[in-house]
Formats: sequence, structure tokens, C-alpha cells
Amino acid sequence: MADYKIVYSGGSSEIIEKKSRFIANVFPVESEECAVKIIEETKKKYWDARHNCYAFVLKNGISRCSDDGEPAGTAGRPILEVITGSMVCNVLIIVTRYFGGTLLGTGGLVRAYSKAAKEGLVASQVVEKKSGKRIIIKTDYSSIGKLQYITAQMGLAVINTSYGETVEMELVVSNADVDTFVKKATEALSGQAEIDTDNDIYFAIIDGKPVLF
Repeated sequence: MADYKIVYSGGSSEIIEKKSRFIANVFPVESEECAVKIIEETKKKYWDARHNCYAFVLKNGISRCSDDGEPAGTAGRPILEVITGSMVCNVLIIVTRYFGGTLLGTGGLVRAYSKAAKEGLVASQVVEKKSGKRIIIKTDYSSIGKLQYITAQMGLAVINTSYGETVEMELVVSNADVDTFVKKATEALSGQAEIDTDNDIYFAIIDGKPVLF
């Protein structure tokens, strides 16, 4: 499991170049089939546009792009390069062009489609999916303060703490921090705690809160 960036929620933006409108729409996608469906829906939505150019990149390495009638290499490839340059995957960017009557030339088209795609990504919520563990710790009430201190010190995200006969804390820890956390917790609690680290997950911190995938 490795960390990677995704679009958590897509956005849109619009730029004008010599009276041509370039509308960028960004979508999170999990498969090629999903991307194809969204492309078809977008073409129906913007049925009166001159071009609906796109590119998508999936985590499994599959990528596609289309100039949709623009000169070869002036639209789909620049959009794809924006995606790969941003190191984001499982994302589809469609840039719709309404022709304004003035030819932009190949260089102008590359710049316009690149700019629209970049601004579309800026308008989206991009997060890093981190590989890690969902850790559950059961301990006694006298030890919870030490545990809370360690999690705060390491900046770890606590999902929930429940209080019953014992205290149970559920948190997410990146793979890079798992060994350090377990060592600190074991030493601080003098081994008097149950620590379950068998849950591999991906997670992201969104608006200050952990989200599990």
C-alpha cells in the first residue's frame, strides 16, 4: 500500500480566450467504465459545444485522452499532462470549448486547455489517501491520559473514544508512524493494554477529520 492523491470532490472553472469559452469539469472516477459514462453524459449536457476534450488517469495505470476534433495533441494531451504533473489519479477532466470565432493556433490551444484543466483542479478538493492502520486500543481509565498525550504529541487522528468497563480508543495511523506509536503506547501503558493493529486502511484528513476509504 502506498500513498497517492485523488480528487475527493470535483469542481469546475471557466476561462475565456479570444472569445472562446473553455469550461473545465473535474470528476473523481474509479474505473474506465465510470469515466466513459461521465464523458457521454457531459457531451449530452454540452451538446451545442464545438469540442468536449478530456483526459483521465486511473491508479491502475490506465490513462486516456481525446482531442475531440481539435488539432492532434493540442487538447487531450495537455489536459493529461496537467493531471500527471499534479500527481493525482482516479480523476477525469473534461474541457468543453465553445468556439468564439477566432482561431487560437496550436500553441494557443495547448495553453488554453492546460490553463482550463489547471484551474479546474484548483476548484476541486484534492486530498492525499494515506496508507495506514485503523488501530483499536483497550485500556483502563487511569491510562487514558497517557494515551491522549501520545496521540496529541504525534498529531494522530482519533476517530472515537468510548467509555465502558474499559476505555476503547479508535484511531488511524499512517504506516510510517505505526511502529513508533505502538512502541510509545506499549511503554507508556506498561504493556497493560490491548492493541489491535490488524486493520489495513486508506485514510485522508479532510476538514480536520479522518475519512476512511
